[in-house]
Amino acid sequence: MAIDQAAGTTTVGALDRDVEVLREHARDWARLGFAGKIRHLRTMRARTVEVGAAWADVAAKAKGIAGTALAGEEWLSGPYGLLIALDRLIATVGEVAQFGGPRLPGAVRTRADGQVVADVFPAQSSDRILLSGVRAETWMAPEIARGTLAAHTASALHAPKPDGYVTLVLGAGNIASIAPLDVLSALYAHGSVVMLKPNPVNAYLTPFFAHVFGALVDEGFVRIASGGADVGAYLCSHPGIDAVHLTGGERTHDAIVFGTGPDAAARKAAAQPLLRKMITSELGNVTPVIVVPGPWSAPDLAFQAAHVATMKLHNAGANCIAAQVVVTPQAWPLAERFVDAIRGALAAAPPRPSYYPGADDRRRAVADAHPTAETFAGPPGGDPRTFVPNLDPARHDESLFTTEAFAPVLAQTALPGEDAASFLRDAVAFCNDVLHGTLGASILIHPRTIAELGPVFDDAVAALRYGSVTINTWPGVGFLLPTASWGAFPGNTLANVGSGIGCVHNALLFDAPEKTVVRAPFAPFPRSLGDGERALLPTPPWFVTHRHADVVGRRIFAFAANPSPVRLAATALDAMRA
Repeated sequence: MAIDQAAGTTTVGALDRDVEVLREHARDWARLGFAGKIRHLRTMRARTVEVGAAWADVAAKAKGIAGTALAGEEWLSGPYGLLIALDRLIATVGEVAQFGGPRLPGAVRTRADGQVVADVFPAQSSDRILLSGVRAETWMAPEIARGTLAAHTASALHAPKPDGYVTLVLGAGNIASIAPLDVLSALYAHGSVVMLKPNPVNAYLTPFFAHVFGALVDEGFVRIASGGADVGAYLCSHPGIDAVHLTGGERTHDAIVFGTGPDAAARKAAAQPLLRKMITSELGNVTPVIVVPGPWSAPDLAFQAAHVATMKLHNAGANCIAAQVVVTPQAWPLAERFVDAIRGALAAAPPRPSYYPGADDRRRAVADAHPTAETFAGPPGGDPRTFVPNLDPARHDESLFTTEAFAPVLAQTALPGEDAASFLRDAVAFCNDVLHGTLGASILIHPRTIAELGPVFDDAVAALRYGSVTINTWPGVGFLLPTASWGAFPGNTLANVGSGIGCVHNALLFDAPEKTVVRAPFAPFPRSLGDGERALLPTPPWFVTHRHADVVGRRIFAFAANPSPVRLAATALDAMRA
Protein backbone atom coordinates (compact mmCIF):
# COMPACT_ATOMS: atom_id res chain seq x y z
CA MET A 1 0.00 0.00 0.00
CA ALA A 2 1.42 3.40 -0.96
CA ILE A 3 0.97 6.47 1.20
CA ASP A 4 -0.07 9.59 -0.74
CA GLN A 5 2.94 11.85 -0.26
CA ALA A 6 0.84 14.90 -1.05
CA ALA A 7 -1.37 14.17 1.95
CA GLY A 8 1.40 14.19 4.52
CA THR A 9 5.06 13.86 5.33
CA THR A 10 5.15 10.23 6.51
CA THR A 11 6.49 7.38 4.39
CA VAL A 12 5.64 3.71 4.77
CA GLY A 13 9.20 2.99 5.80
CA ALA A 14 9.11 5.66 8.49
CA LEU A 15 5.80 4.33 9.81
CA ASP A 16 7.15 0.80 9.96
CA ARG A 17 10.27 1.94 11.81
CA ASP A 18 8.21 3.93 14.31
CA VAL A 19 5.92 0.99 15.02
CA GLU A 20 8.94 -1.25 15.50
CA VAL A 21 10.46 1.21 17.99
CA LEU A 22 7.22 1.24 19.95
CA ARG A 23 7.08 -2.53 20.01
CA GLU A 24 10.65 -2.68 21.27
CA HIS A 25 9.82 -0.33 24.14
CA ALA A 26 6.29 -1.46 25.05
CA ARG A 27 7.46 -3.71 27.88
CA ASP A 28 9.85 -1.05 29.16
CA TRP A 29 6.98 1.42 29.50
CA ALA A 30 4.59 -1.10 31.05
CA ARG A 31 7.19 -2.00 33.68
CA LEU A 32 8.55 1.48 34.23
CA GLY A 33 8.41 2.31 37.92
CA PHE A 34 6.30 4.97 39.56
CA ALA A 35 9.19 7.41 39.70
CA GLY A 36 9.80 7.10 35.97
CA LYS A 37 6.14 7.55 35.11
CA ILE A 38 5.88 10.62 37.36
CA ARG A 39 9.07 12.03 35.83
CA HIS A 40 7.44 11.90 32.41
CA LEU A 41 4.26 13.53 33.70
CA ARG A 42 6.26 16.36 35.20
CA THR A 43 8.17 16.83 31.96
CA MET A 44 4.93 16.92 29.98
CA ARG A 45 3.58 19.46 32.46
CA ALA A 46 6.57 21.76 32.09
CA ARG A 47 6.43 21.52 28.31
CA THR A 48 2.68 22.24 28.23
CA VAL A 49 3.34 25.42 30.21
CA GLU A 50 6.06 26.37 27.72
CA VAL A 51 3.82 26.11 24.66
CA GLY A 52 0.43 26.98 26.17
CA ALA A 53 0.20 30.55 24.92
CA ALA A 54 1.40 29.76 21.40
CA TRP A 55 -0.89 26.70 21.26
CA ALA A 56 -4.01 28.68 22.23
CA ASP A 57 -3.16 31.56 19.89
CA VAL A 58 -2.51 29.33 16.87
CA ALA A 59 -5.75 27.42 17.45
CA ALA A 60 -7.78 30.62 17.81
CA LYS A 61 -6.36 31.94 14.52
CA ALA A 62 -7.10 28.64 12.76
CA LYS A 63 -10.74 28.81 13.90
CA GLY A 64 -11.20 32.49 13.04
CA ILE A 65 -11.75 33.73 16.61
CA ALA A 66 -8.35 35.29 17.40
CA GLY A 67 -8.63 38.67 19.09
CA THR A 68 -12.15 38.01 20.38
CA ALA A 69 -13.49 36.87 23.72
CA LEU A 70 -14.29 33.52 22.10
CA ALA A 71 -10.55 32.79 22.04
CA GLY A 72 -10.96 31.83 25.70
CA GLU A 73 -12.40 28.54 24.44
CA GLU A 74 -9.01 27.59 23.02
CA TRP A 75 -7.32 28.16 26.37
CA LEU A 76 -9.84 26.14 28.37
CA SER A 77 -10.33 23.25 25.94
CA GLY A 78 -6.70 23.16 24.83
CA PRO A 79 -3.59 23.60 27.01
CA TYR A 80 -5.53 24.19 30.23
CA GLY A 81 -7.47 20.95 29.84
CA LEU A 82 -4.23 19.03 29.34
CA LEU A 83 -2.41 20.81 32.18
CA ILE A 84 -4.99 20.03 34.85
CA ALA A 85 -5.16 16.40 33.69
CA LEU A 86 -1.39 16.11 34.06
CA ASP A 87 -1.56 17.61 37.56
CA ARG A 88 -4.21 15.12 38.63
CA LEU A 89 -2.32 12.17 37.14
CA ILE A 90 0.85 13.25 38.95
CA ALA A 91 -1.12 13.15 42.19
CA THR A 92 -2.79 9.83 41.36
CA VAL A 93 0.39 7.98 40.38
CA GLY A 94 2.17 9.35 43.45
CA GLU A 95 -0.66 8.24 45.72
CA VAL A 96 -0.74 4.78 44.14
CA ALA A 97 2.98 4.52 44.81
CA GLN A 98 2.66 5.69 48.41
CA PHE A 99 -0.70 4.34 49.52
CA GLY A 100 -1.57 1.65 46.96
CA GLY A 101 -4.35 3.72 45.42
CA PRO A 102 -5.46 7.29 44.79
CA ARG A 103 -6.72 9.31 47.73
CA LEU A 104 -10.24 10.14 46.59
CA PRO A 105 -11.25 13.78 46.96
CA GLY A 106 -14.63 12.97 48.53
CA ALA A 107 -16.85 10.31 49.98
CA VAL A 108 -17.61 6.86 48.60
CA ARG A 109 -21.17 5.73 49.13
CA THR A 110 -23.61 3.10 47.95
CA ARG A 111 -26.98 3.86 46.38
CA ALA A 112 -30.08 1.98 47.51
CA ASP A 113 -29.71 -0.37 44.55
CA GLY A 114 -26.13 -1.19 45.57
CA GLN A 115 -24.35 0.94 42.97
CA VAL A 116 -21.10 2.47 44.22
CA VAL A 117 -20.69 6.23 43.82
CA ALA A 118 -17.47 8.19 44.44
CA ASP A 119 -17.30 11.97 44.79
CA VAL A 120 -14.57 13.12 42.38
CA PHE A 121 -14.90 16.92 42.25
CA PRO A 122 -13.98 19.37 43.74
CA ALA A 123 -10.56 17.81 44.08
CA GLN A 124 -8.67 20.71 45.69
CA SER A 125 -9.36 24.00 47.45
CA SER A 126 -8.98 26.15 44.32
CA ASP A 127 -11.76 24.12 42.64
CA ARG A 128 -14.15 25.40 45.30
CA ILE A 129 -13.35 28.96 44.24
CA LEU A 130 -12.95 28.76 40.48
CA LEU A 131 -15.92 26.39 40.04
CA SER A 132 -17.87 27.21 43.17
CA GLY A 133 -20.90 24.98 43.56
CA VAL A 134 -19.86 22.48 40.87
CA ARG A 135 -19.77 18.89 42.10
CA ALA A 136 -19.11 15.64 40.26
CA GLU A 137 -19.46 11.99 41.17
CA THR A 138 -18.56 8.86 39.26
CA TRP A 139 -20.95 5.92 39.36
CA MET A 140 -19.26 2.56 39.02
CA ALA A 141 -20.39 -0.39 36.95
CA PRO A 142 -22.93 -2.52 38.83
CA GLU A 143 -20.48 -5.39 39.34
CA ILE A 144 -18.16 -3.16 41.43
CA ALA A 145 -18.88 -3.45 45.16
CA ARG A 146 -17.79 -0.85 47.67
CA GLY A 147 -15.40 -3.29 49.25
CA THR A 148 -13.77 -4.11 45.92
CA LEU A 149 -13.44 -0.58 44.50
CA ALA A 150 -9.78 -0.31 45.50
CA ALA A 151 -9.01 -3.60 43.75
CA HIS A 152 -10.62 -2.19 40.59
CA THR A 153 -8.64 1.04 40.52
CA ALA A 154 -5.34 1.74 38.69
CA SER A 155 -4.97 -1.89 37.64
CA ALA A 156 -2.43 -1.09 34.93
CA LEU A 157 -0.13 0.42 37.54
CA HIS A 158 -0.47 -2.66 39.77
CA ALA A 159 -0.09 -5.32 37.07
CA PRO A 160 2.79 -7.74 37.82
CA LYS A 161 5.35 -7.91 34.99
CA PRO A 162 3.09 -6.70 32.17
CA ASP A 163 4.34 -7.08 28.60
CA GLY A 164 2.74 -3.87 27.35
CA TYR A 165 1.31 -3.26 23.89
CA VAL A 166 1.00 -0.62 21.16
CA THR A 167 -2.06 1.59 20.81
CA LEU A 168 -2.86 3.73 17.79
CA VAL A 169 -4.65 6.93 18.85
CA LEU A 170 -6.55 8.55 15.99
CA GLY A 171 -6.91 12.14 17.12
CA ALA A 172 -9.98 14.33 16.80
CA GLY A 173 -10.02 17.40 14.57
CA ASN A 174 -12.15 19.65 16.72
CA ILE A 175 -11.12 20.09 20.39
CA ALA A 176 -7.40 20.59 20.86
CA SER A 177 -6.94 18.63 24.08
CA ILE A 178 -8.71 15.45 22.91
CA ALA A 179 -5.71 13.82 21.23
CA PRO A 180 -3.17 14.41 24.04
CA LEU A 181 -5.69 13.39 26.69
CA ASP A 182 -6.35 10.17 24.78
CA VAL A 183 -2.61 9.55 24.69
CA LEU A 184 -2.45 9.98 28.48
CA SER A 185 -5.27 7.48 28.95
CA ALA A 186 -3.48 4.89 26.84
CA LEU A 187 -0.18 5.44 28.66
CA TYR A 188 -1.41 5.58 32.25
CA ALA A 189 -4.79 3.86 32.42
CA HIS A 190 -3.80 0.99 30.10
CA GLY A 191 -0.03 0.82 30.30
CA SER A 192 0.37 1.04 26.53
CA VAL A 193 2.86 2.87 24.34
CA VAL A 194 1.26 5.11 21.73
CA MET A 195 1.34 5.96 18.06
CA LEU A 196 -0.56 9.26 17.77
CA LYS A 197 -2.04 10.12 14.38
CA PRO A 198 -3.46 13.68 14.58
CA ASN A 199 -6.44 14.67 12.47
CA PRO A 200 -5.61 16.67 9.33
CA VAL A 201 -8.18 19.31 10.34
CA ASN A 202 -6.03 20.46 13.27
CA ALA A 203 -2.66 19.16 12.13
CA TYR A 204 -1.32 22.64 13.00
CA LEU A 205 -1.24 21.36 16.61
CA THR A 206 1.27 18.60 15.80
CA PRO A 207 4.35 20.68 16.70
CA PHE A 208 2.87 21.40 20.14
CA PHE A 209 2.10 17.73 20.73
CA ALA A 210 5.62 16.84 19.62
CA HIS A 211 7.03 19.28 22.17
CA VAL A 212 4.80 18.09 25.02
CA PHE A 213 5.56 14.41 24.36
CA GLY A 214 9.18 14.99 23.36
CA ALA A 215 10.78 13.05 26.23
CA LEU A 216 8.45 10.11 25.64
CA VAL A 217 9.38 10.20 21.96
CA ASP A 218 13.06 10.23 22.86
CA GLU A 219 12.67 7.11 24.99
CA GLY A 220 10.62 5.20 22.43
CA PHE A 221 7.26 5.35 24.22
CA VAL A 222 5.39 7.69 21.84
CA ARG A 223 5.51 8.33 18.12
CA ILE A 224 3.53 10.88 16.09
CA ALA A 225 2.55 10.20 12.49
CA SER A 226 1.54 12.94 10.05
CA GLY A 227 -0.75 12.54 7.07
CA GLY A 228 -4.28 11.85 6.00
CA ALA A 229 -6.75 8.99 6.01
CA ASP A 230 -4.38 6.74 4.08
CA VAL A 231 -1.83 6.93 6.90
CA GLY A 232 -4.51 6.14 9.45
CA ALA A 233 -5.75 3.18 7.41
CA TYR A 234 -2.23 1.80 7.02
CA LEU A 235 -1.58 2.03 10.74
CA CYS A 236 -4.94 0.50 11.71
CA SER A 237 -4.11 -2.62 9.70
CA HIS A 238 -0.44 -2.71 10.69
CA PRO A 239 0.44 -6.01 12.39
CA GLY A 240 2.52 -4.14 14.95
CA ILE A 241 -0.46 -2.18 16.23
CA ASP A 242 -2.35 -4.05 18.96
CA ALA A 243 -5.17 -1.62 19.76
CA VAL A 244 -6.90 1.37 18.20
CA HIS A 245 -8.61 4.28 19.93
CA LEU A 246 -10.70 6.59 17.75
CA THR A 247 -12.40 9.89 18.48
CA GLY A 248 -14.63 10.81 15.57
CA GLY A 249 -17.80 9.65 13.87
CA GLU A 250 -19.64 6.35 13.74
CA ARG A 251 -19.27 6.15 9.96
CA THR A 252 -15.49 6.41 10.25
CA HIS A 253 -15.48 3.78 12.98
CA ASP A 254 -17.47 1.34 10.86
CA ALA A 255 -15.23 1.90 7.84
CA ILE A 256 -12.20 1.08 9.97
CA VAL A 257 -13.76 -1.96 11.63
CA PHE A 258 -15.87 -3.47 8.84
CA GLY A 259 -14.27 -1.97 5.77
CA THR A 260 -15.98 -0.24 2.85
CA GLY A 261 -17.62 -1.41 -0.33
CA PRO A 262 -20.63 -3.61 -1.03
CA ASP A 263 -19.84 -6.24 1.60
CA ALA A 264 -19.26 -3.89 4.53
CA ALA A 265 -22.91 -3.72 5.60
CA ALA A 266 -23.21 -7.50 5.55
CA ARG A 267 -20.09 -7.86 7.70
CA LYS A 268 -21.48 -5.37 10.18
CA ALA A 269 -24.87 -7.10 10.28
CA ALA A 270 -23.11 -10.40 10.95
CA ALA A 271 -20.81 -8.80 13.53
CA GLN A 272 -17.76 -10.00 11.59
CA PRO A 273 -15.15 -7.23 11.72
CA LEU A 274 -12.26 -7.08 9.30
CA LEU A 275 -10.11 -5.42 11.95
CA ARG A 276 -9.66 -7.88 14.77
CA LYS A 277 -7.95 -5.76 17.40
CA MET A 278 -8.96 -4.15 20.65
CA ILE A 279 -10.91 -1.07 19.52
CA THR A 280 -12.18 1.70 21.78
CA SER A 281 -13.86 4.90 20.70
CA GLU A 282 -15.72 8.11 21.48
CA LEU A 283 -18.09 8.87 18.64
CA GLY A 284 -20.46 11.66 19.55
CA ASN A 285 -24.09 11.98 20.37
CA VAL A 286 -27.43 13.61 19.60
CA THR A 287 -27.21 15.55 22.84
CA PRO A 288 -30.45 16.34 24.65
CA VAL A 289 -31.15 19.26 26.97
CA ILE A 290 -34.08 18.35 29.21
CA VAL A 291 -35.88 21.47 30.48
CA VAL A 292 -37.85 20.61 33.62
CA PRO A 293 -40.81 22.93 34.39
CA GLY A 294 -40.50 25.10 37.45
CA PRO A 295 -40.69 28.61 38.94
CA TRP A 296 -38.21 30.23 36.56
CA SER A 297 -37.87 34.03 36.70
CA ALA A 298 -37.30 36.25 33.66
CA PRO A 299 -33.53 36.38 34.43
CA ASP A 300 -33.55 32.57 34.69
CA LEU A 301 -35.09 32.29 31.24
CA ALA A 302 -32.50 34.64 29.75
CA PHE A 303 -29.54 33.00 31.49
CA GLN A 304 -30.54 29.46 30.58
CA ALA A 305 -31.25 30.49 26.99
CA ALA A 306 -27.69 31.80 26.77
CA HIS A 307 -26.63 28.52 28.38
CA VAL A 308 -28.36 26.48 25.66
CA ALA A 309 -26.88 28.72 22.95
CA THR A 310 -23.44 28.07 24.47
CA MET A 311 -24.01 24.31 24.47
CA LYS A 312 -24.74 24.61 20.76
CA LEU A 313 -22.32 27.27 19.53
CA HIS A 314 -19.17 26.54 21.54
CA ASN A 315 -16.48 25.66 18.99
CA ALA A 316 -18.94 26.62 16.24
CA GLY A 317 -21.08 23.58 17.02
CA ALA A 318 -18.23 21.19 16.15
CA ASN A 319 -18.46 19.27 19.41
CA CYS A 320 -19.39 15.64 19.93
CA ILE A 321 -21.37 16.86 22.95
CA ALA A 322 -22.95 19.97 21.41
CA ALA A 323 -26.61 20.42 22.32
CA GLN A 324 -28.88 19.23 19.53
CA VAL A 325 -32.40 18.60 20.87
CA VAL A 326 -34.01 20.80 23.54
CA VAL A 327 -36.81 18.83 25.21
CA THR A 328 -39.44 21.13 26.71
CA PRO A 329 -42.70 20.43 28.60
CA GLN A 330 -45.91 21.12 26.68
CA ALA A 331 -47.86 22.05 29.80
CA TRP A 332 -45.33 24.52 31.22
CA PRO A 333 -46.69 28.08 30.95
CA LEU A 334 -43.17 29.43 30.41
CA ALA A 335 -42.24 26.99 27.64
CA GLU A 336 -42.93 29.31 24.70
CA ARG A 337 -41.17 32.22 26.39
CA PHE A 338 -38.12 30.03 26.91
CA VAL A 339 -38.11 28.85 23.29
CA ASP A 340 -38.32 32.48 22.19
CA ALA A 341 -35.41 33.31 24.49
CA ILE A 342 -33.36 30.54 22.86
CA ARG A 343 -34.13 32.04 19.45
CA GLY A 344 -32.90 35.39 20.65
CA ALA A 345 -29.76 33.92 22.20
CA LEU A 346 -28.87 32.05 19.01
CA ALA A 347 -29.42 35.14 16.89
CA ALA A 348 -27.42 37.45 19.18
CA ALA A 349 -24.48 35.14 19.97
CA PRO A 350 -21.09 36.51 18.86
CA PRO A 351 -20.14 35.94 15.22
CA ARG A 352 -17.80 33.15 14.27
CA PRO A 353 -17.07 31.05 11.17
CA SER A 354 -18.23 27.46 10.80
CA TYR A 355 -14.64 26.36 10.42
CA TYR A 356 -15.08 22.58 10.53
CA PRO A 357 -15.14 21.02 7.03
CA GLY A 358 -18.68 20.50 5.75
CA ALA A 359 -20.36 22.20 8.72
CA ASP A 360 -22.25 24.83 6.74
CA ASP A 361 -23.26 22.27 4.12
CA ARG A 362 -24.73 20.11 6.87
CA ARG A 363 -26.52 23.13 8.36
CA ARG A 364 -28.03 24.06 4.99
CA ALA A 365 -29.15 20.47 4.42
CA VAL A 366 -31.01 20.50 7.73
CA ALA A 367 -32.62 23.85 6.91
CA ASP A 368 -33.68 22.63 3.47
CA ALA A 369 -35.20 19.42 4.89
CA HIS A 370 -37.28 21.15 7.57
CA PRO A 371 -39.97 23.64 6.51
CA THR A 372 -40.14 25.08 10.05
CA ALA A 373 -36.39 25.79 10.20
CA GLU A 374 -35.40 29.30 11.21
CA THR A 375 -31.98 30.54 10.15
CA PHE A 376 -30.33 33.49 11.89
CA ALA A 377 -27.59 35.42 10.16
CA GLY A 378 -26.22 36.48 13.52
CA PRO A 379 -24.04 39.56 14.00
CA PRO A 380 -21.88 40.59 11.02
CA GLY A 381 -18.70 38.64 10.47
CA GLY A 382 -19.93 35.13 11.22
CA ASP A 383 -21.77 32.25 9.63
CA PRO A 384 -25.49 31.52 10.10
CA ARG A 385 -27.00 29.22 12.73
CA THR A 386 -30.28 27.30 12.30
CA PHE A 387 -33.06 26.53 14.79
CA VAL A 388 -35.71 23.88 14.09
CA PRO A 389 -38.63 24.13 16.55
CA ASN A 390 -41.62 21.92 17.19
CA LEU A 391 -40.29 18.58 16.03
CA ASP A 392 -42.79 15.76 16.43
CA PRO A 393 -41.49 13.47 19.21
CA ALA A 394 -43.44 10.56 17.71
CA ARG A 395 -41.36 10.72 14.49
CA HIS A 396 -38.61 8.41 15.63
CA ASP A 397 -37.05 8.53 12.16
CA GLU A 398 -36.53 12.30 12.38
CA SER A 399 -32.98 12.95 11.16
CA LEU A 400 -32.24 15.38 13.99
CA PHE A 401 -33.09 12.59 16.45
CA THR A 402 -30.93 10.02 14.69
CA THR A 403 -27.93 11.89 13.27
CA GLU A 404 -25.44 14.21 14.93
CA ALA A 405 -25.35 17.49 12.97
CA PHE A 406 -21.83 18.58 14.02
CA ALA A 407 -22.81 22.08 12.90
CA PRO A 408 -24.60 25.14 14.30
CA VAL A 409 -28.00 23.43 14.26
CA LEU A 410 -30.35 23.23 17.25
CA ALA A 411 -33.77 21.56 17.42
CA GLN A 412 -36.63 21.58 19.90
CA THR A 413 -39.41 19.16 20.72
CA ALA A 414 -42.10 19.16 23.38
CA LEU A 415 -43.42 16.28 25.49
CA PRO A 416 -46.61 15.96 27.52
CA GLY A 417 -46.71 15.68 31.27
CA GLU A 418 -49.06 17.31 33.72
CA ASP A 419 -46.33 17.97 36.26
CA ALA A 420 -42.55 17.93 36.60
CA ALA A 421 -42.44 14.29 37.70
CA SER A 422 -44.45 12.91 34.79
CA PHE A 423 -42.63 15.12 32.27
CA LEU A 424 -39.26 14.03 33.59
CA ARG A 425 -40.24 10.38 33.36
CA ASP A 426 -41.33 10.82 29.74
CA ALA A 427 -38.25 12.89 28.87
CA VAL A 428 -35.87 10.24 30.21
CA ALA A 429 -37.65 7.55 28.19
CA PHE A 430 -37.57 9.72 25.06
CA CYS A 431 -33.86 10.43 25.37
CA ASN A 432 -32.97 6.82 26.14
CA ASP A 433 -35.14 5.22 23.48
CA VAL A 434 -35.39 7.73 20.62
CA LEU A 435 -32.29 9.92 20.48
CA HIS A 436 -29.11 8.44 19.04
CA GLY A 437 -26.11 8.02 21.29
CA THR A 438 -25.28 7.65 24.97
CA LEU A 439 -22.39 10.07 25.49
CA GLY A 440 -24.00 12.91 27.44
CA ALA A 441 -27.27 14.55 28.44
CA SER A 442 -28.07 17.77 30.27
CA ILE A 443 -30.93 18.60 32.64
CA LEU A 444 -31.92 22.21 33.41
CA ILE A 445 -33.96 22.33 36.61
CA HIS A 446 -34.71 24.90 39.31
CA PRO A 447 -33.37 23.96 42.77
CA ARG A 448 -36.84 24.23 44.28
CA THR A 449 -38.10 21.71 41.74
CA ILE A 450 -35.26 19.34 42.67
CA ALA A 451 -36.30 19.63 46.32
CA GLU A 452 -39.97 19.05 45.48
CA LEU A 453 -39.22 15.98 43.38
CA GLY A 454 -36.93 14.43 45.97
CA PRO A 455 -36.13 10.79 45.14
CA VAL A 456 -38.06 11.06 41.86
CA PHE A 457 -35.33 13.31 40.52
CA ASP A 458 -32.56 11.01 41.74
CA ASP A 459 -34.29 8.09 40.03
CA ALA A 460 -34.47 10.05 36.77
CA VAL A 461 -30.74 10.79 36.89
CA ALA A 462 -30.08 7.11 37.55
CA ALA A 463 -32.31 6.04 34.67
CA LEU A 464 -30.56 8.16 32.02
CA ARG A 465 -28.30 5.83 30.05
CA TYR A 466 -25.55 8.31 29.29
CA GLY A 467 -21.87 8.34 30.20
CA SER A 468 -22.15 11.93 31.39
CA VAL A 469 -25.28 13.38 32.99
CA THR A 470 -25.03 17.04 33.88
CA ILE A 471 -27.47 19.01 35.98
CA ASN A 472 -27.62 22.75 35.30
CA THR A 473 -24.47 22.66 33.25
CA TRP A 474 -23.24 21.48 29.87
CA PRO A 475 -21.81 17.95 29.49
CA GLY A 476 -18.71 19.65 28.08
CA VAL A 477 -17.89 20.55 31.69
CA GLY A 478 -17.73 16.84 32.44
CA PHE A 479 -15.25 16.53 29.57
CA LEU A 480 -13.04 19.19 31.14
CA LEU A 481 -12.95 17.83 34.71
CA PRO A 482 -9.90 15.53 34.83
CA THR A 483 -11.24 13.37 37.66
CA ALA A 484 -14.46 12.65 35.73
CA SER A 485 -14.82 9.67 33.40
CA TRP A 486 -15.62 10.46 29.77
CA GLY A 487 -17.17 8.06 27.30
CA ALA A 488 -20.38 6.40 26.21
CA PHE A 489 -22.61 4.54 28.63
CA PRO A 490 -21.34 0.93 28.73
CA GLY A 491 -22.94 -1.75 26.61
CA ASN A 492 -22.16 -0.83 23.01
CA THR A 493 -20.62 -3.35 20.63
CA LEU A 494 -18.49 -3.03 17.50
CA ALA A 495 -21.53 -3.81 15.36
CA ASN A 496 -23.75 -1.34 17.25
CA VAL A 497 -21.19 1.13 18.47
CA GLY A 498 -23.38 4.18 19.09
CA SER A 499 -21.34 6.76 21.00
CA GLY A 500 -18.41 4.41 21.39
CA ILE A 501 -16.76 1.86 23.66
CA GLY A 502 -14.61 2.50 26.71
CA CYS A 503 -13.73 5.69 28.58
CA VAL A 504 -10.92 8.22 28.76
CA HIS A 505 -9.80 11.04 31.12
CA ASN A 506 -10.74 9.42 34.46
CA ALA A 507 -7.52 10.59 36.14
CA LEU A 508 -8.39 8.69 39.33
CA LEU A 509 -7.98 5.56 37.16
CA PHE A 510 -11.16 3.70 38.07
CA ASP A 511 -11.24 0.46 36.08
CA ALA A 512 -14.99 0.31 35.50
CA PRO A 513 -16.84 3.63 35.64
CA GLU A 514 -20.38 3.61 34.33
CA LYS A 515 -21.07 7.35 34.20
CA THR A 516 -20.20 10.66 35.80
CA VAL A 517 -22.89 12.98 37.16
CA VAL A 518 -22.03 16.69 37.36
CA ARG A 519 -24.16 19.15 39.38
CA ALA A 520 -23.89 22.93 39.12
CA PRO A 521 -25.78 26.00 40.36
CA PHE A 522 -28.93 26.88 38.43
CA ALA A 523 -28.30 30.62 38.47
CA PRO A 524 -25.08 32.66 38.48
CA PHE A 525 -23.85 34.48 41.56
CA PRO A 526 -25.37 36.50 43.22
CA ARG A 527 -28.81 35.26 42.08
CA SER A 528 -27.80 31.75 43.12
CA LEU A 529 -27.98 32.84 46.75
CA GLY A 530 -31.64 33.80 46.30
CA ASP A 531 -32.37 30.25 45.18
CA GLY A 532 -30.80 28.83 48.33
CA GLU A 533 -27.65 27.64 46.53
CA ARG A 534 -24.43 28.34 48.38
CA ALA A 535 -22.37 29.02 45.31
CA LEU A 536 -20.26 31.94 44.11
CA LEU A 537 -19.95 30.83 40.47
CA PRO A 538 -20.64 33.77 38.11
CA THR A 539 -21.51 33.36 34.47
CA PRO A 540 -18.99 30.63 33.50
CA PRO A 541 -16.17 31.65 31.17
CA TRP A 542 -17.12 29.01 28.62
CA PHE A 543 -20.38 30.86 27.92
CA VAL A 544 -20.23 32.32 24.41
CA THR A 545 -21.69 35.53 25.89
CA HIS A 546 -18.85 36.04 28.40
CA ARG A 547 -17.23 39.35 27.43
CA HIS A 548 -13.84 38.57 29.00
CA ALA A 549 -13.53 34.84 28.38
CA ASP A 550 -10.20 35.27 26.63
CA VAL A 551 -8.73 37.09 29.62
CA VAL A 552 -10.13 34.50 32.03
CA GLY A 553 -8.74 31.69 29.88
CA ARG A 554 -5.25 33.15 29.98
CA ARG A 555 -5.45 33.81 33.70
CA ILE A 556 -6.80 30.39 34.63
CA PHE A 557 -4.03 28.74 32.63
CA ALA A 558 -1.43 30.96 34.31
CA PHE A 559 -2.85 30.04 37.72
CA ALA A 560 -2.80 26.30 36.93
CA ALA A 561 0.76 26.62 35.63
CA ASN A 562 2.02 28.39 38.75
CA PRO A 563 -0.63 28.46 41.50
CA SER A 564 -0.61 31.35 43.94
CA PRO A 565 -3.23 33.23 45.98
CA VAL A 566 -2.64 36.36 43.89
CA ARG A 567 -3.24 34.56 40.59
CA LEU A 568 -6.29 32.82 42.03
CA ALA A 569 -7.79 36.13 43.14
CA ALA A 570 -7.06 37.80 39.79
CA THR A 571 -8.68 34.91 37.92
CA ALA A 572 -11.78 34.97 40.13
CA LEU A 573 -12.16 38.75 39.73
CA ASP A 574 -11.90 38.59 35.94
CA ALA A 575 -14.42 35.75 35.87
CA MET A 576 -16.90 37.97 37.71
CA ARG A 577 -16.73 40.52 34.88
CA ALA A 578 -19.01 38.52 32.59
